[in-house]
Amino acid sequence: MYHRVILKLSGESLGKKSSKTGIDKVSLYNVAKEIKTTLDVIKVQLGIVIGAGNILRGKDVDFIERTTADYMGMLATVINALALQSALEDVGLVTRVMTAIEMPKIAEPYIRRRAIRHLEKGRIVIFAGGTGNPYFTTDTTAALRAVELKAEVLLKATQVDGVYTDDPLKNVHAKKYKTLTFIEAINKKLKIMDTTAFTLCMDNNLPVIVFNLYKKGNLLKVLKGSSDVGTIIK
Repeated sequence: MYHRVILKLSGESLGKKSSKTGIDKVSLYNVAKEIKTTLDVIKVQLGIVIGAGNILRGKDVDFIERTTADYMGMLATVINALALQSALEDVGLVTRVMTAIEMPKIAEPYIRRRAIRHLEKGRIVIFAGGTGNPYFTTDTTAALRAVELKAEVLLKATQVDGVYTDDPLKNVHAKKYKTLTFIEAINKKLKIMDTTAFTLCMDNNLPVIVFNLYKKGNLLKVLKGSSDVGTIIK
C-alpha cells in the first residue's frame, strides 16, 4: 500500500465521451467520484497533474509559434485544474490548486515545501501550468512533481487497462504487458509517456503504473498494491 502518490490525468478524461473535447459534467464527476470512493476506503496523500488535451496542446497548434502555443496549453491546464477542484470539493474532498505560473488571484504558486505540507494535511493537491516552461509535456510535469515530492509511484490513468503491444481498441490481437522496464518502453517506442518523463522516472527509480481509471474500483486496487490491474514500468 502506498503513502504518497501522483496521479496523471489526461485533459481528455474531463471531455465529452464522444469527442474528448471541452469539459463534460458527466466525465468530470465520474473522475471526482472515483477518487472520492477510493479515498473513503484508503488514506493516501494524493497529488494530481492534469493535462489539457481536451482544450489545447501546444505541439498540436502549428499555426502559432511553439513557445506561445505551449504557454496557451499551460493556461488550459489551469482551466481543467479549477474544474476538477470544483468537482472534488463538491463531493466532499479538500483540495488546493498550485500553478507553475504565478496567478495568485485563482491559485497558489507551486512551492515544494508548501505542497508537501498540504499533502501531509490530507489535502489533494492539483498541479497546473505544467513545469512552467515550454517544450515540456504534462507527463514530464507528473514525473518531476513525483520525484520532487518523494512520491512512491506515478499513476498514469488511461482508457485501457495497461500497456499493449498495439492499440487494443484497434487491434484485437494486441497483447498486454504485465511489467516492463523503462529501457524496454523507450526502445519499443511505446507511446505511454514521452522519453523525457521516462528518463526522469528511470534515473530516480520511480515506478510508473499505467491503468484504466474509468473502470470502477481500479484506482483502489492499484493503491492497495494489486498486481492484477494495469502495467507496471520500473
